[in-house]
Amino acid sequence: MAGNLELLGSVLAGAKDEGRAALVGYLPAGFPTIDGAVDAMTAMIEGGCDIVEVGLPHSDPVLDGPVIQTADDIALRNGVRIRDVIRTVGEAHARTGAPILCMTYWNPVDRYGAERFAADLAEAGGAGCILPDLPVEESEIWRKAAEQHGLATVFVVAPSSRDERLAKITAAGSGFVYAASLMGVTGTRESVGQEARALVERTRATTSLPVCVGLGVSNATQAAEVAAFADGVIVGSAFVKRLLDAGGDTEAGLAGLRELAGELAEGVRTAR
Repeated sequence: MAGNLELLGSVLAGAKDEGRAALVGYLPAGFPTIDGAVDAMTAMIEGGCDIVEVGLPHSDPVLDGPVIQTADDIALRNGVRIRDVIRTVGEAHARTGAPILCMTYWNPVDRYGAERFAADLAEAGGAGCILPDLPVEESEIWRKAAEQHGLATVFVVAPSSRDERLAKITAAGSGFVYAASLMGVTGTRESVGQEARALVERTRATTSLPVCVGLGVSNATQAAEVAAFADGVIVGSAFVKRLLDAGGDTEAGLAGLRELAGELAEGVRTAR
């Protein structure tokens, strides 16, 4: 069974046809519980997300700030395993029909086996993988497996990436390019800044792939700001925070996710 790379492409193209950026939401698998994560991701899509990234919880997440680290800790204490992550991807896709990606550091994939991981992710209906710490020079084994199974390989670029480096990264990637809006870790911020706009322009000069911006977007105003120059707006910590703020109140948590997704979806549609 082939993965859903084509579905990812068509959803991103559909948003562009509507004259807006796509809204991409992120949540770790296993949070707030293994089954509760699927309910949460479904609520995000019902609220207005076009695409969801499922995080594979990691004990030492180098890119993630304190909010996502807290959620990862909860997921790991819940006993989440790679098979649960893949099942979460599959169930979220089956319930919503939306493209669902896995965001993971390379080490768990390498230990599981790149070919096996790609095959299982595709079988579940996954659209691809975002691999923030995999150097493009060391990515051939994964890229071959992903291509064979119809999965996107999404690389992360940063403001520090030089133009020749950007060209190398974007030539190897598929699906879209993840542009980190600033140097540092994930988290909500007061301002997304001009670095992101410049990075998107430089990245677009090297590729026809959509460029989606993440790190720091937490409200409709920021979503609109980023949507004015990016093909997609990626939001993670703000969704995680809504669930954390709800404590153990499942219904309040799901309502909070739907509400935030709705506000952000409005934001990407009112970009100036």
